[in-house]
Amino acid sequence: MHRTKSSRPTLEHAGRLHAIMASAVDGIIIARSDGVIETVNAAAARLFGYETAEFIGRNVHFLMAGQDRADHDQYLRNYMTTGVRKIIGIGREVVGRRKDGSLFPMHLSIGEFAERGERLFTAIIHDLTERNETARALHQAQKIEAIGQLTGGVAHDFNNLLAVIVGNVELLMLKGDMKPHAAIIDEILKAADLGASLTSQLLAFARRSPLAPRPIQVNGLISGLSHMLERSLGATVDLCLSLDPDAWMVEVDPDQFQTAIINLAINARDAMPNGGRLFIETRNFTFDDFNAAELGLTLGHCVAVSITDTGCGMPLEIREKVFEPFFTTKPVGHGTGLGLSMVYGFTKQSGGEVTIYSEVGKGTTVTLFLSRHQSDPALDEPKEAPMAMEEGERETVLVVEDNDQMRKLTRDRLQILGYSVLEASNGPEALQLLDRNPEIALVFSDLVMPGGMSGYDLAQHVRDHHPGKAVLLTSGYAEELVDSAKLSSLRLKLLRKPYRQAQLAEAFREAINGG
Repeated sequence: MHRTKSSRPTLEHAGRLHAIMASAVDGIIIARSDGVIETVNAAAARLFGYETAEFIGRNVHFLMAGQDRADHDQYLRNYMTTGVRKIIGIGREVVGRRKDGSLFPMHLSIGEFAERGERLFTAIIHDLTERNETARALHQAQKIEAIGQLTGGVAHDFNNLLAVIVGNVELLMLKGDMKPHAAIIDEILKAADLGASLTSQLLAFARRSPLAPRPIQVNGLISGLSHMLERSLGATVDLCLSLDPDAWMVEVDPDQFQTAIINLAINARDAMPNGGRLFIETRNFTFDDFNAAELGLTLGHCVAVSITDTGCGMPLEIREKVFEPFFTTKPVGHGTGLGLSMVYGFTKQSGGEVTIYSEVGKGTTVTLFLSRHQSDPALDEPKEAPMAMEEGERETVLVVEDNDQMRKLTRDRLQILGYSVLEASNGPEALQLLDRNPEIALVFSDLVMPGGMSGYDLAQHVRDHHPGKAVLLTSGYAEELVDSAKLSSLRLKLLRKPYRQAQLAEAFREAINGG
């Protein structure tokens, strides 16, 4: 009896500890004083991409990167010998390393306790990726707003100076025979016109440019530009239009809209010095809660105008700056750096939003989301697909997506639809999950991924080695860029990003049912 009573608190303690570990949303790791891991929870396993058993018996520093990894054991030894705290009881931001080698910011908080005469350390790990990205986006928005206010004020003052210059030149022309100086006067007026154009772009970026919006059909404006664009793009760039005949009306300034399209086309041309293809596409789009969260936008019914090139693409550090005025990657004298900032300002001033999707070596897609005109005649709305699975259906699906935020969002969307979801960040990781989980019914993969395996490669592997499983691909590129012949040969469907929850549900049911 005495033994039973003395064991009850231990069993109760273990049960409580297990419940806390299992329910925690942050990663929890318990390690010995030498840094060797004894226990981890499921949240830590998901965070780092390992199976729980893969942690046990390894030094915790294998989950860190760079200097943090090198310093960890030294911090621990110093604390054990001197009692000086560097992390213990303080917490700090460090860089974590996942199983696939990807790095992420995390807050590491370490506590200490004793059990059976042994010193143990508890690490609580919080993923800072979303917080840091939100802070970065806020900083970027504040910076652009500050630049916009500054450039708007400068542009107005500069326009006054230009008006004085042009007015006085015209007065001189009226007062006497200026033919001997005609060439000089012409150069002055040309420079003034160029200055006026630059200030117009600055005002558009600062959202202070006077617009004359009216209800328009964007298809007609784009078609009217096609001949001029073909001449501007040159013989080495093919222009392809894919215009939805049922595109809704929008209310924008038609001249500013066409200028925005020209600026985007010229930038795309410059990204294709050896030639390529430029696609301009229109389609109706309606934001729901999920794609609004994905893109950080709050619009409802829109017309999406996408300009896509097959050029060199952009790394993240360039994409983050392309809409800033005066930012350019072109040589001195080959651009003002105001074209894309004008596009940004015009779109925002028109009540719309603009996004950019780019992969180095693959190309770039810039999409303008323009709100549907409220007085647009009633058109057939797209049919809503079922938002929930039929009772009893809970197929397992594998989501393959390298972007962490997009992967988590997709998982949440699919779980709402009733699916059981497994996740992989690249093709090789997906192959391992396919071999270990025969219950997978469908593989949902991004088209462009790191790791040496594209969505097409993964689809072909599934066809060859798992013929009973369905495959659905997704991409943010224009439809013409994703090789429709290859899609057809593999009998695959492509779900375009961004997509609505209803479109996701319908695409999954069609793919699983063999549609």
